[in-house]
Amino acid sequence: MKAYRVTGTLPLGDGAQKFTQDVVAASTTEAEHKVFSTLGSRHKLNRRQIFIESNTEIKPIKSKDPKVINEFREEIAASPEEE
Repeated sequence: MKAYRVTGTLPLGDGAQKFTQDVVAASTTEAEHKVFSTLGSRHKLNRRQIFIESNTEIKPIKSKDPKVINEFREEIAASPEEE
């Protein structure tokens, strides 16, 4: 499993709202699927309404998302602190 940072836009109200979400997934396709699923269920949107602009792999220590930190907690604890 790897950590991914997915950014994009989705329609909320009269305009578009930018979003950034960190997810744990095996591939970029799975990461996008998780974002579509999560945002679609929270905001009652279809997949075609959510526009993903970038999907990049990140180091788990760079994430602030609790799910990512929990998944990689042993790896984060073993690595020296980065500045």
